[in-house]
Parts: sequence; C-alpha cells; structure tokens
Amino acid sequence: MEGKSQRGVRLRPVDLARPYGLSTQAVRNYEEAGVLPAAERTASGYRTYTPLHARALAAFLALLPGHGHRTATAVMRAVNRGAADEAFLLIDESHAQLLEDRRTLRAVENALRDLGPEARDPGPEAGESGPPGSPAATFVGPLADQLGLRPATLRKWEAVGLVRPRRDPLTGYRVYGEADVRDARLVHQLRRGGYLLEQIAPLLDQVRAAGGLAPLEAALTDWNSRLAARGRALLAGAAELDAYLREREGPEAQP
Repeated sequence: MEGKSQRGVRLRPVDLARPYGLSTQAVRNYEEAGVLPAAERTASGYRTYTPLHARALAAFLALLPGHGHRTATAVMRAVNRGAADEAFLLIDESHAQLLEDRRTLRAVENALRDLGPEARDPGPEAGESGPPGSPAATFVGPLADQLGLRPATLRKWEAVGLVRPRRDPLTGYRVYGEADVRDARLVHQLRRGGYLLEQIAPLLDQVRAAGGLAPLEAALTDWNSRLAARGRALLAGAAELDAYLREREGPEAQP
C-alpha cells in the first residue's frame, strides 16, 4: 500500500529507467513480471509511476548481485503481493547458501594445509599414472597404509568416483598415479573434517578443473573474494529492500 509521501507525485517510465541506464521497455517488463507494483494508467493509456515504484526498482537491482535474478524476482513478487514472510524465507535461503559455500571453502583450505607441500606440488608429471613400477605409481595396499586406511575404504571411494585409479592390463591391479594419490589424500582430509562423500565430489571437480592443488590454491583467493563480495551484496540488497518495505508501509508505520 502506498504511503502518504507518494501522493501527487507521478513519474514516467523514463524517469525510473534513466538513473540505471535501463530502457523504458525494461521497466515495463519488470512491472509485468511483478517486480514493480502495478502502475496506474492515464486516460490515454500511458503508465504513470510514483517514487514507490522507483524504490521498488532500486531494491530489485540491489538484490540482484547477491541473490541472482530468479530469487530477487521471487522476493519482489512476494513483497508486492503482501507476503513478506515468504520473501524473508527466500533471503534466509540465500544467506544459508553463502554460509555453506564459506564452509566448503574453509574445508578445502584446511585440507590443502594439512596435505603438506609434497602433496600440493607433486611435480611436472602430476596427473600421469605411469607404469606400475614407476615412482609416480602405487597400489591400493601401500596407499592405504600411507593414509592409515583399509584398502576397502579406497575401493569404496573409487566406486563413487572420488578416486580413479587405472588397472594394470597384465595383473588387473589398481594403479594409483600421483593425481590419484593427491585425490585420495584430499578425500581423507575432508572425511576427517566431517564431510560426506557426496559433499566431497564437487570439491574434487574443482581440483581437477584447476589442474591440481597448486593452481587451486591461487583460485582460492579469488573464491574468497567472490564470497566476500556476495556477502556485501546481500547486505546492500537488504538495506534497499528494507527502505522499500518502509515506503510501502507509509509514514505512520515509521518508528
């Protein structure tokens, strides 16, 4: 519901669009999508907006960086139909996802620290299994002994795709190359940190996509920066949404 401060003030679509470099069509699209409250129409059919609509647009654009388009749109739709609790739930879910992402990052950082330098930088042949007798290769028993595990545990990790040893064509034995040993060490550290196998799989995908742990370490700085930016964006979005909610409630609802 519009507050008294909005009465008598009328804005054109271009007045909303210009400050953000948007087109007037974008403003109309946001209204049709429920991001903005419904506009009034003149006798000739032209849309007229108010400062409340401008505040709604500012809130939506501020929500985008932290929540993404889908959630930001859902938040604004919920607010505009009077379902603020639904909007707050969506916001809580975004914060919960950010917290989970931070925990994932911390788990990777801790695992890298605990692995030691020899596992982080296995050398130029990392990722190559090599022949069974080469220094780059080991078998399930010796590797299990190194990690203090049972061979059955390594086989279980293999069954779910966390480690991918090749098979020796003559003996059929599992052969773990340096990349396989790296993955096994990382899985071991994450399991010790309380992570489930299904939670570890996407982390290993990150390691493999980066080409190893050493490149991943450099990527962690960027990952951390992006999480910090997302957290800051969530704060900025919350401030603008709160201003919009206060504007909708009107001066009588102000403290």
